[in-house]
Amino acid sequence: MNGTNERSGTDALRMHQRIAATLEAIPYARHLGIRLIDPHESDEVAYHMPFDARWIGNPILPALHGGVVATFMQVVALSETYALLREELLPKLVDFSIDYLSTAEPRDLFARCEIHRVGKRVAAVGIRCWQRTPNAPVALGRAHVFVAPSASDALCPPP
Repeated sequence: MNGTNERSGTDALRMHQRIAATLEAIPYARHLGIRLIDPHESDEVAYHMPFDARWIGNPILPALHGGVVATFMQVVALSETYALLREELLPKLVDFSIDYLSTAEPRDLFARCEIHRVGKRVAAVGIRCWQRTPNAPVALGRAHVFVAPSASDALCPPP
């Protein structure tokens, strides 16, 4: 189930605005420059992280650091899950796995999420990360995101 495909234009715009506000509220997302792609440029919610030479992990290849790629994908999963829930409950990453499929070149990264299932406590999220085309991903990720209330929610106000 991809939440963005099943929404009206107004709902999609609200979701886009909620994701943008969430990205702005996450310091690391701001540090990495993560933003949403203009909804007029894409039918689906898509994310963009501009290239920065500081993200190079292997200067010999050169290649982006795998941790930067993984963090980008984690931020995408949490932001989209939060926007989809439409509640003020902050989701928490339970686990994350990543398959690095090819070298992430020194260029911009893009990502798109697919929410596979949202249960009472956990959401299963897939993330595709690419540089040139979505059909040639540099990495695929899977995240389980905790979406139920917990004791730590009182300590962390929502964005």
